[in-house]
Amino acid sequence: MKFNSLNAKKNLILFYGVAKKNMNKNYFEVLRPGINSTFQDNGRNNFYHVGIPFSGAMDNRNFLLANTISNNEINNPVLEFAYQGPKLKYIGENISINVTGDVNFKIIRKNKHLKFSCYENIILENNDCLDILSTNRSVYGYLSIGGTFEVDYYLNSCSTNTKAKIGANSGEKLETGQIIQLKNIKKILPKNKIEYLNSKIENIRIIKGPHFDYFSKDAIDSFFSDEFNVTKLSDRMGIRLKGPKISNIKNTNIKSEGLVKGVIQITADGDPIIMLSDHGTIGGYPKIGVVISADYDKLVQIPPGSKIKFKEINLKDAETIFKLYEMETQNLISNIK
Repeated sequence: MKFNSLNAKKNLILFYGVAKKNMNKNYFEVLRPGINSTFQDNGRNNFYHVGIPFSGAMDNRNFLLANTISNNEINNPVLEFAYQGPKLKYIGENISINVTGDVNFKIIRKNKHLKFSCYENIILENNDCLDILSTNRSVYGYLSIGGTFEVDYYLNSCSTNTKAKIGANSGEKLETGQIIQLKNIKKILPKNKIEYLNSKIENIRIIKGPHFDYFSKDAIDSFFSDEFNVTKLSDRMGIRLKGPKISNIKNTNIKSEGLVKGVIQITADGDPIIMLSDHGTIGGYPKIGVVISADYDKLVQIPPGSKIKFKEINLKDAETIFKLYEMETQNLISNIK
């Protein structure tokens, strides 16, 4: 009996020794989850045919800048948050982090509240608390680390889609008390920094949709000349607008067909809905237009209560503007130092 107890004690010590060895020593504890805090990368493509949307970071430019400042692979997972971000307690060796977007945040270190700027590497120390307080007249912000969030992947992407329950964190938002394990921690990075102003946009440029001729001339004129209010019924799936009713002269309902990110559907009530990154893959409302790709990042940053207008451009101009957008993004990335 004494022999068995001794062996059991040895086995227990061995078990905890192995567990401790395998346990990741670098992690965040979620003290406050924030609003709609999820892990995102650049999304999953080529799965529309099985009903799975692209998803991915809402503001692609701020996603790319976050990973570039951290010297990460361009598709490394980031933590995306809306309006108010999470409050995270950090345990582990010193690590570089950065926050992108128009965001207020601070680090609480030994009872001192330290404020920092976005778009630069900051060092987090053991027992620091990162408190992401709010976005400024915008919606989304991003947290990147000099390393990797240890997350699960689904169809080659970690992007969390909370409606479909897929992606990192079992397809769920962050929760209080959750532990976020970190891996591949880099040596402290240089103070990479960039000066970037998140400019606002009110005139959203669109190209004609496949059902543009379903609407009367008066409705089209109103659509482009009048303002629309961004309602609170807005999330990663779409933005619902209120304003003049866009009357349909053919059919308010059509056979359900494929949707793309940025397409504008007009409901039977005459209200526009702009489909965003987690949109359903099919829909049965007429599509009056599609937001150009170059304006998408700024579109998703427009908070509820704002007013927007639409401006029609042709496909050739949209392609030219997108090339300029890509060039500007690459210039920003090359200027990070």
